[in-house]
Amino acid sequence: MANSAFMKPLKVSAELAEVVGKGPMPRSEVVKKLWVYIKKNNLQDPKAKRNIVADANLKKVFGGKAVVDMFEMTKLVSKHLS
Repeated sequence: MANSAFMKPLKVSAELAEVVGKGPMPRSEVVKKLWVYIKKNNLQDPKAKRNIVADANLKKVFGGKAVVDMFEMTKLVSKHLS
């Protein structure tokens, strides 16, 4: 059960819920829904695919940052899960 922490449903902050929907949901589900949102709204930087260009909803999740890379995104999203 090494992955049980990854599968445990977590509370989703109000800001993050605007993007992925209301929790609780496991981190893996949050990340999946985040990518669906990013792709649907075309928020990946076409020149640097690793960078996510935040819209108004994502800015709330990203602490006001306009552009974050994938690794930073994961860290910032964690702050919205409990």
